[in-house]
Amino acid sequence: MAFMNTINIVGSGLTAQQLRLDIVAENVTNSQTTRTENGGGAYRRKLVVFEAVSGRDTFRDVMARAAAGLAPNGSSAPTAGGVRVAQIVEDEENPMKMVYDPTHPDADENGYLEMPNVDMVKEIADAMAASRAYASNVTAFNTLKSVISSGLEIGR
Repeated sequence: MAFMNTINIVGSGLTAQQLRLDIVAENVTNSQTTRTENGGGAYRRKLVVFEAVSGRDTFRDVMARAAAGLAPNGSSAPTAGGVRVAQIVEDEENPMKMVYDPTHPDADENGYLEMPNVDMVKEIADAMAASRAYASNVTAFNTLKSVISSGLEIGR
């Protein structure tokens, strides 16, 4: 049932892109947050790091199983590939913005306030990319559904 693996792959993409959109929403929501819960200063932009999950065995693994007299895919079903979220990291590359506002309660002794390093243009672009990737996964799922339906029609 290879199509089940394909459904799992598409599902992993949908889940990953949904999390990416959630992180973009969190960044936009906290774009003016000057104090975090743990007292660590202004909010720092977060990024999602994806990692490919290979559903295929290496040639070496296949040959080792064959030499041991095992079935081609081992004793268990082959794993589906896809994508997974490796980690959510804080953006250390872009500096925090310093704004002069001596009336703000979080301003330092010189009157400067540390603002989050969230750039709305980057967030909108990231949200658009995640939305397009999500839509592509939905299209792939609908295509797979159509192929499965056509296959069932042939069997009649």
